[in-house]
Amino acid sequence: MSEGPRSPAPAPGWGAVVRGNVLAVGVVSLLTDLSSEMINPLLPVFVAGLVPAKTAAVTLGLMEGLGEATASLLKLFSGRLSDRLGKRKALILAGYGLSTLARPLFALATAGGHAIALKFVDRVGKGVRTSPRDALIADAVPAARRGLAFSFHRAMDHAGAVLGPLVALALLHLLLGYGFWRGDAAIPAEDELAALRIVFAAALVPGLLAVAVIVFAVREIVPAAPPTSGPGARAEGLPRRLYGFVAAAALFALGNSSDLFLLLYAHERFGHGLGQLIALWVALHLAKMASSVPGGLLADRLGRRAAILGGWSLYALVYLGLARADAAWQLWGLLLVYGLYFGLTEGAAKALVADLTPSAQRGAAFGLYHAAVGLAALPASLLFGVFWAALGPQVAFSIGAGLALAAALVLLAVVRPGSPA
Repeated sequence: MSEGPRSPAPAPGWGAVVRGNVLAVGVVSLLTDLSSEMINPLLPVFVAGLVPAKTAAVTLGLMEGLGEATASLLKLFSGRLSDRLGKRKALILAGYGLSTLARPLFALATAGGHAIALKFVDRVGKGVRTSPRDALIADAVPAARRGLAFSFHRAMDHAGAVLGPLVALALLHLLLGYGFWRGDAAIPAEDELAALRIVFAAALVPGLLAVAVIVFAVREIVPAAPPTSGPGARAEGLPRRLYGFVAAAALFALGNSSDLFLLLYAHERFGHGLGQLIALWVALHLAKMASSVPGGLLADRLGRRAAILGGWSLYALVYLGLARADAAWQLWGLLLVYGLYFGLTEGAAKALVADLTPSAQRGAAFGLYHAAVGLAALPASLLFGVFWAALGPQVAFSIGAGLALAAALVLLAVVRPGSPA
């Protein structure tokens, strides 16, 4: 299985890639992540204030796993629907709009079940928008620069994830008179819970700005129609060569639990308060942001397969290190290295999906990829929480590392090395 034919034309520069829809969708993602990350790093502590302490990890795992699994199923259907309609923008707008309205409602949650339900609705919006959005990005740039385009998009995501916690921290300082959580108590006080609710409500503002950018700046691109005969003609189903990669990615996803567990680990094992958790979350996303574009350029130059293999191997090493970390500085160092895994894999994986699929089927292809990966998120996050509760976080991290190494072996077997295009 090859990754696609090498393009004989010279690759376009930055100016021809980071413009138009790529730039507009990047701004949308920055604003959306700013909104969501005003909430996400605060959720482990917030949930701890809503449920009994011993059930916090399981509740967090169910909230994340159920939400991502739901999003994954919808990504499959929304991608196929966008192919059938020949349009992407309406589904993108609907998905971002739904999440924008759902996220601030965390301010009203009074039980663990409420948090689970709201995350579910938020992820429905993600499921509706993601596959059409990725297909739109793939069609907006030449094949030789897809790694850069998708990595730029992820860098904007991570930039929003850096800004979101900082905005939340500033609001907490205004509301409470201090920017860092007082003490190492696992359960927040009533005034602190009230402050969290106000921060969650304020997340509506950047979400609405993201919706406005979609309405006024994102341009519809009609997918290219395939020829009716000849070697480029559309087959009845998706190309068979896509399925091997999807199988490897799904196996990796089984060991890839929510990053919120990293915050819970820092909170429970190393006594980090909320201010330290926000700082840790910001540092992680700075590492992700800094590595995204270099990782995409590397995938364009050396090939998608090599970049993904490197990222998955690095992930396994970091998780093994987390299982053995016994000092806070080791945790911080490992999470900064962990950010490199994202840079190597996020853009490369999406570029490879686009490489293996014609334009008219890319919505369905991204739907299949996201569905397979996301459906693995339910057992991944839920089982990680169960292993954590029953056997300890060290065992849970070790299991995740083992699955990542197994996925790398599968990828070696089913995807042959090829050109970066």
